[in-house]
Amino acid sequence: MTYPLQQQHFMKHLLSLTLVFSISSLEFLGAAKPNVIVIMADDMGYGDLSCYGATTFKTPHIDKLAAGGQRFTSGYCSASTCTPTRYSFLTGTYAFRKPGTGIAPPNGHLIIDESTFTLPDLMKKAGYQTGVVGKWHLGLGEKGKGPDWNGELKPSPREIGFDHHFLLPTTNDRVPQVYVTESRVLNLDPADPLWVGRKKPSPDHPTGVTHRDSLKMDWSHGHNSTIHNGISRIGFYTGGHKARFRDEDLADKWVEQSNAFIEKNKDKPFFLFYASHDLHVPRIPHERFQGVTPHGFRADSIVQLDWTVGEIMKTLDRLKLTENTLVVFCSDNGPVMDDGYKDEALEKLGSHKAAGPYKGGKYSIYEGGTRTPFIVSWKGKIPAGTSEQVVCTIDLATSLATLTGTEIPKEAFLDSLDVSGALLGKPDALGRTHLIQQDNGGKGNHGYRSGNWKLTHHAKKSARNIKVEKTLANTKVPEYQLYDLSNDPGEKVNIIKGHAKIAAKLQAELATAIANGRTRK
Repeated sequence: MTYPLQQQHFMKHLLSLTLVFSISSLEFLGAAKPNVIVIMADDMGYGDLSCYGATTFKTPHIDKLAAGGQRFTSGYCSASTCTPTRYSFLTGTYAFRKPGTGIAPPNGHLIIDESTFTLPDLMKKAGYQTGVVGKWHLGLGEKGKGPDWNGELKPSPREIGFDHHFLLPTTNDRVPQVYVTESRVLNLDPADPLWVGRKKPSPDHPTGVTHRDSLKMDWSHGHNSTIHNGISRIGFYTGGHKARFRDEDLADKWVEQSNAFIEKNKDKPFFLFYASHDLHVPRIPHERFQGVTPHGFRADSIVQLDWTVGEIMKTLDRLKLTENTLVVFCSDNGPVMDDGYKDEALEKLGSHKAAGPYKGGKYSIYEGGTRTPFIVSWKGKIPAGTSEQVVCTIDLATSLATLTGTEIPKEAFLDSLDVSGALLGKPDALGRTHLIQQDNGGKGNHGYRSGNWKLTHHAKKSARNIKVEKTLANTKVPEYQLYDLSNDPGEKVNIIKGHAKIAAKLQAELATAIANGRTRK
């Protein structure tokens, strides 16, 4: 059959693209199925690392990752709080599409349905052993019931694709302070059952209000219920004393458990999600890191996190796995100073700019809320360099599917785009052209980046935490704002009045993307 000349050119181009994709996949698979480690910091801003501009302290281990791989200047998470970003990262779908994906409460159920095809499911399908170590904060147990703290915590990460898990079940400013592994609370004594609730269990139960003088770290707002290790938390719990951990030891435990997982799976491909708690409140780094920076425990926790990254990389080096391991470093949202505790983060901030040149931080749909450090390293495979391509944690699911040659079900990863070429630092490879950013609940507050244009929509006409250097506050703003990030990366000048057609176009694109229920074609 003879095709028209234009169609012949199209088919030739299509064949060329197919060959390029096949060769790229073969190159990747030829590397003996590289291990994949995703290291997610907590509440880390764009400017919180020395490789992203911090000058008053150093992060040499993460800097080394950046120097040997791709350091992205437009790397994002999908939401400006932890639970929705983690949901989107593991499901490849924007969290605002599913109600109930805001910050999970202490007794929250698992918010990822067991029927959902997840990133760990993908990696298992590709032949990987899968593990998660660190902060979970996606709930445990059945909907309507929540966690059975004294029995089997099911469903758990095991039911959504993880072969192994060792977790902080919620986040450490929420109760309980225990570890969960293989769907049970570690070291729990049946004679001392664990109870977790929303109401004070007894009139004489010590709290951050009634026993404030006993606290080693005072609270500033909220965070004043049950006291453990001299710190009051959100929520109430009793019992489980043998299972409780000391805050200062968290980072050491994450290193121990991450290294154990790597050791156990050194002879087969593995996927590890290392979800650090640093630098989320309460910021209580180990004693050996306290005072190592001029900025108090917040920056001390950054240095501690950098140490944990170095320890994991040492293990890869010792086991001769470095050249066969793809490492991604990212954050779940931008920075915040006073997030409930008086830890001198504000008083000792000095000249440090946690969000770098960007406006906003945690809880915000401005750039500082979701534009964070994003580094991809694979020794000998990814060239060193700085990339301006737009990539997001939500894209890791589809990108890893491409890189491992694994098929994605049609109804999975609804908003995860293939940016694998950009992640690998391939010349002329493009990242995403558009991105929706959400705050915690995603109820109408969205940022929408298209190219270098940025539209913000505040449904309630108020924005939280506009200046990360200050305490949290709601400030009145116009419902819609428009910024040109190429000339105004700090979102200082709202130019919507002078560019009404562009604003209308972006509003329509945002509305369509939300209404369609997916953005991955």
